[in-house]
Amino acid sequence: MLIDAAKAFLAVIDVQERLLPVIADNEAVERNCSILIQAAGQMNVPTVVSEQYPKGLGKTVPGLADLVKGDAIIPKMEFSCARDPALMKLMEQFGRKQAILCGVEAHICVLQTALELQQRGFEVFVAVDATGSRSQSSKEVARDRMNAAGISLVTTEMVVFEMVRTSAAPQFKALSKLIQ
Repeated sequence: MLIDAAKAFLAVIDVQERLLPVIADNEAVERNCSILIQAAGQMNVPTVVSEQYPKGLGKTVPGLADLVKGDAIIPKMEFSCARDPALMKLMEQFGRKQAILCGVEAHICVLQTALELQQRGFEVFVAVDATGSRSQSSKEVARDRMNAAGISLVTTEMVVFEMVRTSAAPQFKALSKLIQ
């Protein structure tokens, strides 16, 4: 199945000030999350950002928080965004059944969110180059588990170009610049 910008939303999971620095390949994770947020904005794809226990882990990193509306950043205590009532309510209010996920940690919050959204009937896409864990092995096991569960594993570029669909689209030029 292809990602359809009219049917999708983006969930950026827990890319926070005290958590991101300990994530393997954290610069690539942050850069790709930024690309996804900007592409979603260009394509009118709603975005929600979660913050796991912000009192302890800090707020969303400024480079990403500056790209989204403040009311789309929601704190949580649950590992899965689907288990948090405020986040789940917002995701359901979008009225879209495709969930594009990115963030940290791949083997905890991203994995649990992906599995639970899938159980709730969403088509789930995880941008693997925009997700991370403290160890590469944890990320790899999470990726294998999601793949075995039938969750679509994608890259940031795949998401961007599936959303835009054609080089004739008015957003194509701006989105192409994000990837370069």
